Amino acid sequence: MCGMDKKPNARALLPIAVFLVLYLGCGIYFEYIAPAEGQMGFYVVSVVVAFVIALIVALLQNRSLSFDEKIHVCARGIGDDNIVIMLFIFLMAGAFSGIASAAGGAESTANLFLDILPAQVAIPGLFVIACVISLAMGTSVGTITVLTPIAVTVATSAGFNLPLCVGTVVGGAMFGDNLSFISDTTIAATRTQGVAMKDKFFNNFRIALPAALITLGILIVMALMAGEPTLEDFDYNVWQAIPYFAVLIAALCGINVFVVLGGGIVLFAIVGVATGTLDFATAFSAMGTGTSGMFETMIVTILVASISALMDEYGGFASVLAFIKRHFTGKRGGELGCGLLTLLLDVACANNTVAIVVAGPIAKHIGEKYGIEPVRVASLIDIFSCIGQGLIPYGAQLLVAASLAGIASVEIMPFLFYQFLLLACVLVSIAFSGRKKK
Repeated sequence: MCGMDKKPNARALLPIAVFLVLYLGCGIYFEYIAPAEGQMGFYVVSVVVAFVIALIVALLQNRSLSFDEKIHVCARGIGDDNIVIMLFIFLMAGAFSGIASAAGGAESTANLFLDILPAQVAIPGLFVIACVISLAMGTSVGTITVLTPIAVTVATSAGFNLPLCVGTVVGGAMFGDNLSFISDTTIAATRTQGVAMKDKFFNNFRIALPAALITLGILIVMALMAGEPTLEDFDYNVWQAIPYFAVLIAALCGINVFVVLGGGIVLFAIVGVATGTLDFATAFSAMGTGTSGMFETMIVTILVASISALMDEYGGFASVLAFIKRHFTGKRGGELGCGLLTLLLDVACANNTVAIVVAGPIAKHIGEKYGIEPVRVASLIDIFSCIGQGLIPYGAQLLVAASLAGIASVEIMPFLFYQFLLLACVLVSIAFSGRKKK
């Protein structure tokens, strides 16, 4: 992690700049300026290739370290507990998604969902469900894995905008992940600041709730303005939908995400065989297909962990810390500095838990210097990490959602209403916090 004694070196951040230029720059060029015939612009330059080039740039920097030493730094970054857990979640999520789809679970659940709810409130309903499930599960990636296939089927069946439906699920997932007592980000934020989880929850909730309510209002208005969609009769098998409901109930009970996904896989295998949609061979084949679909996301995670470890070792993160301390003064400036620090680190390493762990010690120092309550600091760094992680197109959340939906992650970004509104709410909170006391 970023050490206080490392010499700041802004040039160490070059790899992330190279990635952004290659991936986002080329994506925008081929999508809007010179469209590639028969191909989506953001798929012309693979996100994996862009990160590989960025990693090469990182390995070529800092000649004071040998190549073997740099590989050791990368290995240390990849071996971080959070990275390993994330990779395992990706494997479980892929297997769950594959067998659920093959067993007919996603389609039956979505059709049952549409049959119960009026079509006009289907999208707002997705947001509320994602909020509740992520709050219970404590993981945005797990929530996105469970609900994105349903969102895709809802969009396809009812003729809704697919990126809007997927973005709605991602927004709700980030709401719960930011507030949940069992979320890694909550644990990291409260531990680094030495505060109780319930205190951080209530401080956080006052900022997140208005953003969620406004988001829900926007979705309801959009649904009403769109008019009543013409829906055909949807066929579904209640038995095929039961495993999804079991997974949702288990999530609401706060059961570990690995147990939830593992139990869901077993249930879908049993139901699939019982209803004739699966047999022994096709069940394992479906799980294999699902995990294969997550390989790109896992490779991206490994590459990002390697690059961020090298940038940290070279002093890139230390340069970010030095910039914050140099340009922000006063209580409001200190609060904004804590948030911006976490946001920049999350953009750099694409892992909100890692960003909080790295930013935590310096954020605590800034809080003590400017008289910011520790619980307020914990709330701010968690919120800003949520905003960053929920918006970057190369983060795990958007990559998983895009992979499951079969669209580019950048297509989802314009519909991430909750993340943009959460940013607005936290900035308003910071603006007024300095006026509470003279």
